[in-house]
Amino acid sequence: MARIRFGTGGWRAIIGDEFIRTNVRLLSAALAGRMIDEGVAGEGIVIGHDRRFLSDVAAEWAAEVFAGYGIATAVIKVAQAPTPMIMWTVKDQNRPYGMAITASHNPALYNGVKVFTRGGKDADEAVTDDLESRMEALEGESEAGIPSIAYAKAVRSGAVEEINTFNGYIDSIIAQVDMDAIREARLKIALDPMFGVSKTSLQTILMTARVDVEVINDRHDTLFGGRLPSPTSHTLQALARYVVDHHCDLGIATDGDADRIGIIDDTGAFLHPNQLLVILYYYLLRYKGWRGPVVRNVATTSLLDDVAARFGETCYEVPVGFKWVSGKMLETDAIIGGESSGGLTVRGHIAGKDGIYAAALLVEMMAVVGKPMSEIYAEITGQFPPHHMAEMDFTFDSDRKPEIRRALMVDRELPTFTERVTGTSYLDGCKVLFEDGWIIARFSGTEPLLRIFCELPDQERAERACEEFRAFLHL
Repeated sequence: MARIRFGTGGWRAIIGDEFIRTNVRLLSAALAGRMIDEGVAGEGIVIGHDRRFLSDVAAEWAAEVFAGYGIATAVIKVAQAPTPMIMWTVKDQNRPYGMAITASHNPALYNGVKVFTRGGKDADEAVTDDLESRMEALEGESEAGIPSIAYAKAVRSGAVEEINTFNGYIDSIIAQVDMDAIREARLKIALDPMFGVSKTSLQTILMTARVDVEVINDRHDTLFGGRLPSPTSHTLQALARYVVDHHCDLGIATDGDADRIGIIDDTGAFLHPNQLLVILYYYLLRYKGWRGPVVRNVATTSLLDDVAARFGETCYEVPVGFKWVSGKMLETDAIIGGESSGGLTVRGHIAGKDGIYAAALLVEMMAVVGKPMSEIYAEITGQFPPHHMAEMDFTFDSDRKPEIRRALMVDRELPTFTERVTGTSYLDGCKVLFEDGWIIARFSGTEPLLRIFCELPDQERAERACEEFRAFLHL
């Protein structure tokens, strides 16, 4: 059995357990073999990395293997390389593949690899399934049997090229954002990179627009300050206090590799990614005059459906995982797509999550609308019926996973909900449709968790439905 399995956000594993040199080399060899078979070895691959422990070293491990297979290899060498910058580079240079060494928002003991395909898209299941098969076939080989060239030697010989695409990436965002409007707004913004890689990129964009930027939690800390590098209401309490105490107009946070975003409004309140998606979609339709559908996953707010309907547009639902969002966006020419976990992208940019571009667009919106973020959200949501989301994560003994999966997906058993059930969906996990809302239970694709999400017009009702599902599954 292959030791590497791709989830919804690439391959992630505990450092020293499954994230080891042997497995990074194995994955690299599998992808190199695929590139040779496809006849694209000469077009090359782009490799980048975040600030996690071993990320820089693992990027060199991968580059050594690609060089050994004769693959034209470019390694992004900058102090901080956000994942969206790596994806943008793949697209800009028209490379057939790219690779980011990152575990995104996972705890500090994890690292991993994300694989991208031409256009800067997340690798789809056809690609990742093939890589898993190739790795399985390679596992009988000794590590010494995998071709490689020592990194320093590969750089000297030209087999590996070290590149810096920071300016191009930043310029691509600046070109799509109304910088003049931001300059005139004279905003003060607090930035929390969460010890990750967004500081330089976001600070450069905002300061170019003459924003007064104040930064916290920006040092290099592979333990992420002892907290999860995921922008949530719990992890952004320090940012919320800073925004209020220093009279900032907005607080912006990004996760470890800067592909996801969290926002603190002018009152110190956390804006959930569901809220951000609604705000931005409404802004693009109402204020920028764009036209087109929106794409969300099965666990993201149906308020997007209401906004789409208001403007005569369609909201499409896909499984969890941004590869599904980006694929559907390309298929339908959607103007925005995203997930409740904090990732979103906009038409005309990269086909993947970009917390830096999303942040810049939110700042533009504040400048154009001319109101604080708290007022903007209240103004938009006040036009639609209330939507309240409850979210619960549960750990479980690994030997119970088949039992839970069978109950939900095979036997399709359901609790006796207080809410009136009107239908079910098994597109991804078990989603139960209520008369005026929904609930879903699904396994995380990045962590050993079962996640339950529920959206109803009342917060208490949503939390009660989650508890009914939890009790049914004996979690």
